[in-house]
Amino acid sequence: VQLQASGGGLVQAGGSLRLSCAASTRTFSSYVMAWFRQAPGKEREFVAANAWSHGKQYYADSVKARFTISGGVNTVYLQMDSLEAEDTAIYYCAVDVAPAVGYCSPYKNMYDYWGQGTQVTVSS
Repeated sequence: VQLQASGGGLVQAGGSLRLSCAASTRTFSSYVMAWFRQAPGKEREFVAANAWSHGKQYYADSVKARFTISGGVNTVYLQMDSLEAEDTAIYYCAVDVAPAVGYCSPYKNMYDYWGQGTQVTVSS
């Protein structure tokens, strides 16, 4: 399984970006797709997750009300609005292929497949 993330770039504070991620080669019947991010010198942290087959989403407090996760079969998107300099990081998409029913885990060790990452840089 390969995950391909795209949509990163350079944007001014207050601007918007939309990230996309597509999973290839396999369709998962009931899974969670998520976004994590890693800033220089920091641990990879949870951003948002989408249990699309159960209509559930979960967000980190730091992005709630600014970011929106969506998606369907083998895809996940992250609409990022009101971007701040603190959002600068490499963003990774990931898939949890066997989640508890309707549960969106914020823990990176629960995710089985990862994309290559896409750089988001917010200038202040």
